[in-house]
Amino acid sequence: MPNEKGFLMDDKSIQQVLDIEKQAQEIHEAAKVEAEQLPIKAQAEAQALLDKTRLEAEEEARKIISNVQAEVESKRIITETAENMRRNDALAKTNFDRAVAFVLSRVAGKE
Repeated sequence: MPNEKGFLMDDKSIQQVLDIEKQAQEIHEAAKVEAEQLPIKAQAEAQALLDKTRLEAEEEARKIISNVQAEVESKRIITETAENMRRNDALAKTNFDRAVAFVLSRVAGKE
C-alpha cells in the first residue's frame, strides 16, 4: 500500500521504524534516569569532600593546639627555671656573704 508520497512500506520497513523508535525511547529513558541521578551523585560527592575537608581541618587544628600547648609549657618551664635561678643566686649571695664573714672572723681570731 502506497503512503502519501507514493512509497510502499512493507512489514519489514515498519518493523525497522518501530525498532528504531523503541531504541530511541530506551536511550531517552536511560538519559532521563542518568540525568535524575546526577544531582544525587553530585550531592554525595560534595558531602564526601566536605567531610574530608572538615576532618583535615580538625586534624590541623589539633596539631596547632598541640604545638601552642607545647610552646606555652616550654615558656612556663623557662620562666620557672629563671625564677629558681634568681632565688638560688640570691640564696648563694646571702650564703656567700655569711661565709666570707665567717672566714674573716676566723682569720681575725673572733669566734
